[in-house]
Amino acid sequence: MEMETVKLSDIVKTYTPELYTFLTRTELNSEIVLMNGIDSLDQEDVIEIVQYSIKENRRNAFLH
Repeated sequence: MEMETVKLSDIVKTYTPELYTFLTRTELNSEIVLMNGIDSLDQEDVIEIVQYSIKENRRNAFLH
């Protein structure tokens, strides 16, 4: 199993560039660990990753 760490911005630029302007710099700089690399993602995976990243970053913002 190949693990790869990429920034959310790379995933978004590759799969859903239309979402790029809606994400904050912090969200875009989030590091995502992918079990099988970026090439193994499909559209549903990308949407799920983006949603989770937004949720986590917003939660962290409230905790500070």
